[in-house]
Amino acid sequence: MLYGIIDIGSNTIRMAIYLIEGDRVEFLMKQKHRVGLAAYVHDGVMSPEGIAKAVEVLQEFKGFLYSFNITEVYAFTTAALRNCKNSETAVGIIEHAVGLPIRIISGDEEATFDFVGALHGIPAEDGLLVDIGGGSTEIVSYKSKEICNKVSLPIGSLLFHSKYVNGILPDITECLEMYREAEATVGAATAFADVRESALIGIGGTFKGGLALYNELFNQPAVNNRMEARRLSTLISTFLRDHGVTQEMAIMLMKAVPERLKTVIPGLIIADVMARRFQCREITYSDSGVREGFVYSEIVGRNS
Repeated sequence: MLYGIIDIGSNTIRMAIYLIEGDRVEFLMKQKHRVGLAAYVHDGVMSPEGIAKAVEVLQEFKGFLYSFNITEVYAFTTAALRNCKNSETAVGIIEHAVGLPIRIISGDEEATFDFVGALHGIPAEDGLLVDIGGGSTEIVSYKSKEICNKVSLPIGSLLFHSKYVNGILPDITECLEMYREAEATVGAATAFADVRESALIGIGGTFKGGLALYNELFNQPAVNNRMEARRLSTLISTFLRDHGVTQEMAIMLMKAVPERLKTVIPGLIIADVMARRFQCREITYSDSGVREGFVYSEIVGRNS
């Protein structure tokens, strides 16, 4: 049977189509719109403009789903709508306008879905999983492929850009402000105080975009899915606004991260703080995350 999964994130609203038969899951296709919902939150309130943007995209997705008679549709939202003061009201307006129920998943649920999704592609029995989103960051430590600790932190790539950056790329002062908040927030996660992992699994757009930029800058093949953590600071400092953006650098950015020009450096700052805090030497990008975790937990798991 065909299933449509809609993930309303802080940066992007995505729809993925899966063929699910028993415990067999086959990803077929996805569509996405980079809406940047987190930027529509003012004084903690999701604006009418942000709500209207979400409605517009979801109506388009709904039209696609119904064109192919896909009636098994699950929609959920993460940090941007979860954390705003008018969360339930905003989601209610969107549900009424679109005619689809929307589940607000908690930070704890998001971290769990991240882990379940990535688990299918994680080779290591023990490790650390990090998902840097637009409005939140989830961390999961695991042993023998079982969760030990998990936390959702209120820091994210789009949130940082909106809060600290005047322009597209940050300058050194703005970077230092982002580093300070990231270090304080990660440091307050007391459950992870003693966690030390040489390898980190990264999921989400920051790691995907950061890896593409890393491969361009350090002349790695496009298929490479690993980054040396020590090189993150070089990657970040190369693209600071006050260092001057050469034509070569502009080309590199536009080729590697055309849709994440504003958010890739703020997201990588969070990644750098994570790597230093947990003494990671290597970061491996995984393409599976919250949507796949939702599928395995909420559909496959309940139907088996």
